[in-house]
Amino acid sequence: MTRLSHLKPRTIHLAILALGGQGGGVLVDWIVDLAEHAGWTAQSTSVAGVAQRTGATIYYIELVEPTPGLRPVMAQMAVPGDVDVLIAAELMEAGRAVQRGFVTPDRTTVITSNHRTYSVEEKMVPGNGIANSEAVLDIVRKQARQLVIDDMQALAVSQGSVISASLFGALAGSGALPFSVSDFEAVVERSGVGVKPSIAALRAAVGVAKSSEPPSPPADAMLTAARPLPERARSAKLQPLLDRVRRDFPQVIWNWLGEGIARVVDYQDVEYGNEYLDRVAHVLAICQGPADKDLAIEAARWIAVAMSYDDVIRVADLKTRGERTARLRREVGAEEGDVVCSEEYFHPRLEEIIGLLPNGIANWIDGSSMIQKNLAQLLDNGRRIHTHTLRGHLQLRFVANLRRWRRGSRRHVEEKAHLEMWLSEVHRVLTQDPALALELLRCRRLIKGYSDTHARGSGRFDRLLRASRELSGRADAGQALSRLREAALSDAEGTALSTQLQKMSLTA
Repeated sequence: MTRLSHLKPRTIHLAILALGGQGGGVLVDWIVDLAEHAGWTAQSTSVAGVAQRTGATIYYIELVEPTPGLRPVMAQMAVPGDVDVLIAAELMEAGRAVQRGFVTPDRTTVITSNHRTYSVEEKMVPGNGIANSEAVLDIVRKQARQLVIDDMQALAVSQGSVISASLFGALAGSGALPFSVSDFEAVVERSGVGVKPSIAALRAAVGVAKSSEPPSPPADAMLTAARPLPERARSAKLQPLLDRVRRDFPQVIWNWLGEGIARVVDYQDVEYGNEYLDRVAHVLAICQGPADKDLAIEAARWIAVAMSYDDVIRVADLKTRGERTARLRREVGAEEGDVVCSEEYFHPRLEEIIGLLPNGIANWIDGSSMIQKNLAQLLDNGRRIHTHTLRGHLQLRFVANLRRWRRGSRRHVEEKAHLEMWLSEVHRVLTQDPALALELLRCRRLIKGYSDTHARGSGRFDRLLRASRELSGRADAGQALSRLREAALSDAEGTALSTQLQKMSLTA
């Protein structure tokens, strides 16, 4: 009998963490095909996450080099401390791999994209709930034997491909597997799907992996710079607005006013754009001397946001735009002629529906409990609308076209009154305490979305408005209101805000 126990074939263990829709399964199939085509034995397993983005799928691949007469027994799951290559399709998943023990300093090559796909927990925070990417990256860098990192998502998109192709190329360029780049390219060619863009993305990622220069850090997704104010408007109707900006406003906020005009005109009409400029001009006119740069920018920014509040009309408009349909087709990789089906779920509250009505009719409904009860029962189950069908699309377009009557709706009357109350408070404190006025403008950040989200944000905003009146006259009023705002943005329940108000002995 031939003894085989002394034979120790080379084995390579790979773990891949990918979110739903990132092509993790395709990447696994490519790696398995790569190994098997070279005569290696390959086995792959996977453990799916709970749901898209609340849990990544963990794929495990074990490769065993050709050994005559040996039939290897392979593991079913990655074991901490026993992973040679860790591939993460998103930065936080690389951090979670370190937490699970899949990354060993003297063993593991880590290949990861540094872009972010935000988790549900990050999105739920009213303010900036995004986790610290730099801290996670620092931990990954310290734990990995070799690190290959770049924005693999952007790299793939630039080549017309998907992230699985760029990650596959980064693996080829890392040298972690005993196969040539041409072997990797042959796998993509054998797949027969999207070959040209996939190979382009693969080769670009090979260059990234072999580069000795670290990639540029990704831009902060929460910071958006205003685009330069155009010399000429695309529409002749908008040109007078741009001319007015250059004539009547300080140059330091031209770009921000341009963004504001684009937003409010797209939301309503050109006349609404003039109303926007009137409101900003009124704030700046109250300033004694030239307006502070930060104050001017915040006025231009948050007045535009307040005037373009989310409502059912806006949601219906955005969901039926051609650019959204084109984006959905790109995301699912639809070819020309493919039919892409989409289902939209709407569950507006009774308040949202009444808010669409003229103020007089809405007041009449308020006086009839029977009508309110019947409407509530009608709306209770929500609606699932298939926007890829003519019927579903026309339903939403009907709602979107109510924009021309928006100014007469109850919701607009209420939002306008709330806007004027906020700005009147800004005007009141501006000459006395510009720092407090600046923070009052920034408090508008609390109000976003529609339905329950809007109601919660408005409630916290109103508490801060009352607190500002109590703080008025204090030397640190602006700083105190800033702390209250950050507390209000730190959790959705408002617990932190209540605690901070108690610490300051405020009754708001």
